[in-house]
Amino acid sequence: MNITWLLGLFLLTPQPANMQGNFPITEHGQPFVGVHCKEFSVSLSRNPMIDAEKLTKCMDEIDKQVSKEPKNATLDQHGNIMPERAGSRLNRDIFTEKVYSYAINNGPANLEIPVVTIYPKVDSELLEGLRNKKIGEYVTSFNTYNKDRTKNIFLASASINNFVVFPGERFSFNQAVGQRTAGKGYMPAPVIIKGELAEDIGGGICQVSSTLFNAVDNAGLKVIKRSSHSMKVSYIPPGRDATVSWNGPDFVFENKYNQPILIQAKMVGNQLTIEILSSEVIKYSSKAVPTLPPNQDHPPK
Repeated sequence: MNITWLLGLFLLTPQPANMQGNFPITEHGQPFVGVHCKEFSVSLSRNPMIDAEKLTKCMDEIDKQVSKEPKNATLDQHGNIMPERAGSRLNRDIFTEKVYSYAINNGPANLEIPVVTIYPKVDSELLEGLRNKKIGEYVTSFNTYNKDRTKNIFLASASINNFVVFPGERFSFNQAVGQRTAGKGYMPAPVIIKGELAEDIGGGICQVSSTLFNAVDNAGLKVIKRSSHSMKVSYIPPGRDATVSWNGPDFVFENKYNQPILIQAKMVGNQLTIEILSSEVIKYSSKAVPTLPPNQDHPPK
């Protein structure tokens, strides 16, 4: 049994700690339901001890209910700022201290759940300063009649939309988008595997990574990792693509500038547009990137 001895004050207590039964855990002064923490303590040679394994399990259960992920401020499709939202998690150190105090005093004080506020990285003020200066952009076309491929493009572009990369940070396409699975809504669509077309979950997302690469390159950002397909693709000039796959090739770039950059990905009609935005005071060096001639801009089937 994994048991943690209490501190010296505990060892001076003549009687075992009163830690049997359910604890009066509260949240905002009200009984906290759904979690039953009991039997934290055991008695050995008249010295009270805490069962650390049971205490940790109890805190894990509480944390599941009180934890909230922070939400960054974002821009909606009309360019309006959607405010950020702070998150929270259980303060385990303070909660543990409360449990020890409860044991020392043999109750009956309530164990009020202490939480730590987690602030988002991107708030409305920061976002306001990043949406006015366009430093890079790229547009590609797709076939809207291929519903499954279009859905995959939509899901992947939504995952990178409103992504902020701070100075010195690296952006990984695979990390930002995550694993492409049917459970997340990704559909089977054509992909290139070893120089041949095949069907696989998430087919089409390489158009998103390729469009992003060219927008990033246009903005003069530092490309860390990029690979081309093993055959030509129709939505981008030769050699300007960026293939990606889960546990395989990734597209990675670094923000070498002294200001954060904001990724905006939009689908309008049969076009995917990715813009790189930043603050008015950014000092950057843009780069010309090739595009398909109008008569060769044939969206993939």
